[in-house]
Amino acid sequence: MTERHITRAGQGGDRDVYEYALLRVVPRVERGECINAGVLVYCRAKAYVGARTHLDEARLLALDPRADVAGVRAALDAVEQVCAGGPGAGQAAGDDPGRRFRWLVAPRSAMVQPGPVHTGLTTDPQAETERLLELLVR
Repeated sequence: MTERHITRAGQGGDRDVYEYALLRVVPRVERGECINAGVLVYCRAKAYVGARTHLDEARLLALDPRADVAGVRAALDAVEQVCAGGPGAGQAAGDDPGRRFRWLVAPRSAMVQPGPVHTGLTTDPQAETERLLELLVR
């Protein structure tokens, strides 16, 4: 059983609100089947946006034996680069972390899609990114 906390305004202690969304791979959009392949995390208070990905090729190929594994990996890598900012982020390089997160979680019909956005509290958004990857993706 996991511990759950209900926090009222001003009672969060040293924890900050963060938002997260899963990255899903949908190899055949028309079928809607998907596997979780990454997580996006945004914490406004820490000006943090990050992504961690893990592609289970066997699970992907079980859904679609002809899936473009290299294309999916490239799309997942691009998400991580946009989160990191800098030259690898392309046109999003100059955007603030919140704007990059909002762009990445916008609904789209593609092989790599974001899931719904959820919230939580954390003291370390980078560690939370790793924790969510282990919990929800691997």
